[in-house]
Amino acid sequence: MATVLVIGASRGLGLEFVRQYRAAGDRVIATARDDEGLARLRALGAEPLRVDVADPASVSGLSWQLDGVEIDVALYVAGVIDRGNATTPPTQQAFDHLMHTNVLGLMQVLPQVMPMVEAAGGVFGALSSRMAQIGPVSGSGAWLYRVSKAALNMAVSSARFDYPKATLVALDPGWVQTDMGGGAAPLSAEASVSGLRAVLASLTPDDNGQLIHHDGRRASSW
Repeated sequence: MATVLVIGASRGLGLEFVRQYRAAGDRVIATARDDEGLARLRALGAEPLRVDVADPASVSGLSWQLDGVEIDVALYVAGVIDRGNATTPPTQQAFDHLMHTNVLGLMQVLPQVMPMVEAAGGVFGALSSRMAQIGPVSGSGAWLYRVSKAALNMAVSSARFDYPKATLVALDPGWVQTDMGGGAAPLSAEASVSGLRAVLASLTPDDNGQLIHHDGRRASSW
């Protein structure tokens, strides 16, 4: 039985990760920011923790809530989107909200959680997006989201050097039928998470710091 930590698990892909890992018989510790989310996690048999990744004070208490547990798989799933493009400047409120949730939260979580992942020789996956890849970018839609996920990719690629006993990767879940992805998306949450779980189980040292797609493809460029 593995010990799995899912950060940002109250709905969507995070909740599906909890569902699938619990169905596999694993111990799952999962975070949500409100009572409704915590109740959903508890109903699936997860051990719920109250954490708001957009609030640095809330994130700062994560390590003592985990109390040194060894973590085989850790996932940073929390994320928000803004769909504006480069024809309109983002507001400071929108910028702060996305960057706090998508980037700062991860950068605060990593130093607290990675020693526990290293203790298990485990893996840490941070959900990114193919929309963050600079080489094949096709337009400026959701440009603030793209920028935030590109920053997340850099945080992952940089942090791997400080935790050599673990594997740290960025994960592209694909275009998924969630509140963020919308109903027109081609992938179900179940299929995306199933693919990502297979990716996490197949990682090698050569994958450390890389962006990997849900179907196992390794990104050819950032």
